Amino acid sequence: MKSKQIPIVTRNIGGCILGFLFLASSACAQQALTWDQVKTKFEAVNPALKADADNVDEMRAEEITAFLRPNPQFTLSVDGNQAGPHNGVWTPFKGTTEQPNFSYLHEREHKRELRLESAQEGTRITQSQHEDLERNMVFALRTAFVATLQAKFVLDLARADLEYYDHIIEISRARFNAGDLAQIDLDRIELLRVQYESEIETAIVNLRTAKIQLLQLLNDRTPVDQFDVTGPFDFSDALQPLETYRDAALAARPDLQAALQTIQQSVTNHKLAVANGSTDPTFAGWFTNNSSTNNPNGPETIGASVSIPLRIFDHNQGEKKRTQIDIERSQQASEAARAQVFSDVDTAYELVRSNIALLKPYKARYNDQALRVRDTVTFAYEHGGASLMDFLNAQSDYRQVQLAYAQLIGAYLTAAGQLNLAIGHEEIQP
Repeated sequence: MKSKQIPIVTRNIGGCILGFLFLASSACAQQALTWDQVKTKFEAVNPALKADADNVDEMRAEEITAFLRPNPQFTLSVDGNQAGPHNGVWTPFKGTTEQPNFSYLHEREHKRELRLESAQEGTRITQSQHEDLERNMVFALRTAFVATLQAKFVLDLARADLEYYDHIIEISRARFNAGDLAQIDLDRIELLRVQYESEIETAIVNLRTAKIQLLQLLNDRTPVDQFDVTGPFDFSDALQPLETYRDAALAARPDLQAALQTIQQSVTNHKLAVANGSTDPTFAGWFTNNSSTNNPNGPETIGASVSIPLRIFDHNQGEKKRTQIDIERSQQASEAARAQVFSDVDTAYELVRSNIALLKPYKARYNDQALRVRDTVTFAYEHGGASLMDFLNAQSDYRQVQLAYAQLIGAYLTAAGQLNLAIGHEEIQP
């Protein structure tokens, strides 16, 4: 019997199809993003952050406007038209006087320079406010990132618990078949499986919800099932003294920097208000062509003038007073911002310290003890040396310890992010 050979063309087409399917599956399986990758992407694509960055560019454009000189003025005057004939000749423009005039307002007391300085300080304030917005949004991003890691951890824990419980169900069925377990006890064990299934579904919903929040901040339209993040879900007991974090916050907090910069701008605005109370002269010059003058040698003349406003009643007193009050207000606002910095750092520091204190015994004893108790009771139950109630209690205690540990890890990571928020940069690395 002769064997059939597959045509080469058919084999090539099949290979192309398999290759295409492999590439498509590789494209769908997106690589899990680390925290640094998530943060970099967020800073590059978040629309709210990008829109706020445009405010800084607008303020830089206002610096150009603030430093512009006053425009010179040009005036052309024509006078003396004659409407009748002269010696039988129609001369409508005889005797017309033309007078072009140029004038320029000269600003004294460095008004332009002070306007530019105030605009530049306004740009620096806006830049600090933008950095403060980014600081708060990065904290929201970090919270969503931690929530995703925690949801993944809980989901893995729920699946592991279900797998372990299925093993217990197999053992219980073997004991039932051997006549060592009552039907009612087997039914109770099998009915409890629905709790594990419910926990898995709840963990899946929590994970997808956390991913959706993360995708919203990243302005990403990737399907939830194709998006994933990765990172350490653990804690570190290394914590520096409180004063170290306070000093770092005083140097780095952008909202405090904005408050201090506002004081400097208020001082500059007061100087500008004083300068605006001074008198600015207007210099003018003109050229006159008068053909009807009686002096045949002087039909053309030039002139100049200086116009000086008499500021008898208005010395810009209101703005001087307002800007002086604004300096005092800015100083008080900076003190309030400084007090807020200390409050934020102290509160976040205490949260981190408290979570570390709670996590240490879990990592040192409780997790191992809960696992050891569960395995010991399970072994005894498998061999008829422990009751069903003992096994269920040991399994429940193990699950509660593991869930409590996961919640404490999430609380620690969130508190560490809050401490970084209070400081102004990532002092505690996740």
